[in-house]
Amino acid sequence: MSQEAVPHPMRRLFHYLKNYKGALIQSTTASIINKIFDLMPPFLTAWFIDSVSGNPPTWMEKHLGYNEPLSIITFLSLLTVFIFAMESFFEWLFKRGFLRLAQSVQHDLRMVTYSKLQSREVAFFENQRTGNLMAILNDDINQLERFINSIFNEIIQLVVLALFAGWALIITSLELGLIGMIPIPIIVIASFFYQRKVAPLYKKVREQVGWLAARLENNISGILVIKSFTAEKFEEERVREASSAYRDANFKAIRWSSVFIPIIRMFIAIGFTATLFMGAYWIIYEPGRFTIGGLAFFAMMTQRLLWPVTRLGFIFDEYERARAASRRIFGLLDAEPQIKDPEQAIAPPKTGGTIEWKAVTFGYSPDLPILKNINLTIKKGETLGIAGTTGSGKTTFIKLMMRLYDVNQGTISINGFDLRALSIRELRRCIALVSQEVYLFHGTILENIAYGMEEASLEQVQAAAKKSQLHDFIESLPLGYQTIVGERGIKLSGGQRQRLSIARAILKDTPIIILDEATSAVDTETEKAIQSNLDQLTQNKTAIIIAHRLSTIRHADRILVFDHGEISEQGSHDDLLTQQGIYEELWRIQTGEFG
Repeated sequence: MSQEAVPHPMRRLFHYLKNYKGALIQSTTASIINKIFDLMPPFLTAWFIDSVSGNPPTWMEKHLGYNEPLSIITFLSLLTVFIFAMESFFEWLFKRGFLRLAQSVQHDLRMVTYSKLQSREVAFFENQRTGNLMAILNDDINQLERFINSIFNEIIQLVVLALFAGWALIITSLELGLIGMIPIPIIVIASFFYQRKVAPLYKKVREQVGWLAARLENNISGILVIKSFTAEKFEEERVREASSAYRDANFKAIRWSSVFIPIIRMFIAIGFTATLFMGAYWIIYEPGRFTIGGLAFFAMMTQRLLWPVTRLGFIFDEYERARAASRRIFGLLDAEPQIKDPEQAIAPPKTGGTIEWKAVTFGYSPDLPILKNINLTIKKGETLGIAGTTGSGKTTFIKLMMRLYDVNQGTISINGFDLRALSIRELRRCIALVSQEVYLFHGTILENIAYGMEEASLEQVQAAAKKSQLHDFIESLPLGYQTIVGERGIKLSGGQRQRLSIARAILKDTPIIILDEATSAVDTETEKAIQSNLDQLTQNKTAIIIAHRLSTIRHADRILVFDHGEISEQGSHDDLLTQQGIYEELWRIQTGEFG
């Protein structure tokens, strides 16, 4: 589901908050009680003034029996201390509650979003900007955390303020209460108009955040390329453009928010002034109709009611930011992965099995097939070499084997079971892949070799490193296996990273091993050392070896030659040389016999 297709994103957020019903009810209740206590000072002030001026509230004498000035002001003083103590207590309670609630939602929502991302197919990531996904996991989720922590509570307190203060003003004086609340409908209408104007602007802001994050992520990841091509100024200009677009999107939203508050304040000033004028007029010219304490109450309560309404602009700002963030987050959560387990997934055989390709056709775009009508049987324990020119479909072959993509036509099966009927997790657990593009995580050499196999012992890791011709190098380092490899393994050479990847695959010890240009980045001497151990590496395993260097696969049981997505030749190394086709031509080029 696209982000634009998410219906009622904020309703989705509130529905998600039902998972925290207990904490939400407790925090909301504390916030409501706090606001009621917070609105008591205007009452206290009015009672104090009227009591001092000889016109104490009738309810004191009627219900409490207080008629002496000293007893009245003593009671009111104690009541004031109690009210402020309760207001402070419930403020602590709701702030603590909403802070903990916001942090819990932030953590859980980030984890469920990250988990959803991990379930997505490779094609999704190939079509997405990494920076945009990072913006969703960080900026958007943090935006919702800020909304829950502060703005959600402000909305609650604003509703309580309007209901309680409006009720208090009207029961004190209907006419004056209505005069004081004249600006409220105008402010509400203006706020809804403002919301409609800024909603698309904040949607644009969130989009620009994603673009900027993507640009920064790409540039930081590719810093070596940028420096080697002296493209610093060029990339700085591209970042400037992305940052300027983000700034300009914010400026458009700020243009509306900056004008909203001053206009609203003018309406508030009119209502506040009208209340003071009419109250003072009644006290002077209609004695007995209104008290001085009543005027003080109206002045304070009207101010308490109207001035917080100026926060509506800020609240709508934050609401729209949260709404845009919710749309992106729930749009991501709603989208179903294209590659997923069937309802009754089958575990593949732990000892491998016969792999069959039947009439397989596949293209990343269905109208542009990469592999065409592939029919192939790979026997259990067979070592299969794959050769071919660049773009002939060799790497795509591996992606289909690991079900990173599903075939467009035909079937791929293990022991007669279609890959689409197998558990994806178990399928990939029985395959060890050594990719041409090695990715290492920031951490130690030990952690990277044992990645995904944390239970492996040091002895097992060392044995795998020895087989991949990496152990001696590791032992020469001051910290040995505890050496930090750096971000993406930047502290290691390309050949060292490749050998570490091979050690990782050896340690995984799976029935199927796939080497995708596994020796492309190693020197000739290391390649020969690895080749000498290749029989040991692939013993009792089904091995698929893609190689640009044909010397890597010359001893394979069988070699396939891909050409424009089809198997054009197959056989042993010697057989293919006698066919005088593509393989024989590639072999002569690599051995220097081409002329």
